[in-house]
Order: sequence, then C-alpha cells, then structure tokens
Amino acid sequence: MRFRSLAVFFIACFIGAIIWVTTPPALALTQIKLSGLSYHECPEELAKGAVTSGGTTMAANCFIVNGKTENTSGKPVYDADIFGRIYDANNEPVMQNRTRLGSIAEIPPGNSNFELRISVPANQPLPLKLKQFKASGFSAQVRR
Repeated sequence: MRFRSLAVFFIACFIGAIIWVTTPPALALTQIKLSGLSYHECPEELAKGAVTSGGTTMAANCFIVNGKTENTSGKPVYDADIFGRIYDANNEPVMQNRTRLGSIAEIPPGNSNFELRISVPANQPLPLKLKQFKASGFSAQVRR
C-alpha cells in the first residue's frame, strides 16, 4: 500500500513537472494610451463600401481615424485591439453595441502614429465625435 502511494506521488510530480516545463509563458495585456484623435474621408480607392446589418445594405461613408499611440512598456506590443465610441452630430452612436473598432498589428515602444478605417452609415450627420479611445495588446505575438 505504501509503495502504491509513493508511486502515485512520483507520477503526479513527474506529470506536474512536464506540464510546468512545456506550458508557454503567459502573455500579459499591455494598455496603450491613444491621443490626438482626428478623422478624414478615405481616399477614393478605399471609399467604396457599405454597411450591412441583418441582410440589408445601406450606403456608407468611409473615414480614416488617426492619432498617436503611447507605449510606455519599453517593449513592442502586438495585436493591440482599439476600443472607443464614435457618435454623430446628434450624439447618436455610429456603431451600435460595438466598442472594438479595429486593431494595430505592432506598436513600438514610445510614441507612434496609427490609422484605422471605419464605415459609417451615410444617413448619420457629421461631424463625428471620437470618445474614450484606448488600446490594449500583448507582449508577444499571438499565435493562432
């Protein structure tokens, strides 16, 4: 009985060691500050598009949102999701129930620029209001 308990203990320790050695490192989420936000109409080659919802197609306007990133981590940040809220001139949300607006593949340490293409239903009045923008990404590339 004692031998059996000892064998189970050693097998459990061996399995634990294997799992510990082969587990990839955790990827920490890094917060990125976004500032200096503005937008402009897309160049004509990018402007073609439509907003679709529930199988219906609506005319859309294309805009490029741009600004600056501030990465204070000292390391590149990868696969950063951009979150924010966009409102029209009447303070109506441009993208209903959606705060993730896009992503940035890589953000180097320090300050850099970013651009994000968005499509806005043509019936929403301008100017747009860009609120609560932020980004968060990973300390290493995410493998899929």
